[in-house]
Amino acid sequence: MLDNVEVLIHSSIRINKGLVIYFDSYKINKDYNDADIVFITHSHYDHYSEDDLKKVIKDNTIIVIPSDLEEKVLEFGFDKEHIIVVKPNGEYNIIGINVKTIPAYNTNKNFHPKDNNWVGYIINLDNTTYYIAGDTDKTPENKQVKCDVAFVPIGGTYTMNTFEAAELVNEIKPKIVVPIHYGLIVGTKEDVINFKNLIDKDIECNILMK
Repeated sequence: MLDNVEVLIHSSIRINKGLVIYFDSYKINKDYNDADIVFITHSHYDHYSEDDLKKVIKDNTIIVIPSDLEEKVLEFGFDKEHIIVVKPNGEYNIIGINVKTIPAYNTNKNFHPKDNNWVGYIINLDNTTYYIAGDTDKTPENKQVKCDVAFVPIGGTYTMNTFEAAELVNEIKPKIVVPIHYGLIVGTKEDVINFKNLIDKDIECNILMK
């Protein structure tokens, strides 16, 4: 399920399964320019980075964004036919990929207000369901997620910490969990060890961060 799946850094994910898909491309270290789809969870600089978009997009790349980014991506140079604006709790079919949006927000801090309508994504590829949580705390909505692979932030401060992320994962019970959003701005390698130790033994914790 993790073949050709990479966490490049922080929350930047690249999946190559026939289509090449990026999530929150950031600190990209080479010119890929191969993206069929780029998903953006929210507009913070470490998730929506135009400098890094330039390294992953090609002429016909589709960008999937929350509504507060529409004007920015138009100014950046995307034409309307290659922009898909999403809302929380939505369902979409994007060039044959089934996509659901899950609200991503803070419940005990103010960095990611629910009213901003920022999102995480559930996508289905090769009969595997991937949940990319975005910057979020544990919420009533994400506690209902069903997926095979979950990418969850563990760094704390702006998102769930290791304990909160482990609680969520142990509740939704994916087959595999991949921790993200640590090691650059917040979160340490020790957090990864603590997170892994808190995960139920029947859930595989896979560390993809290079």
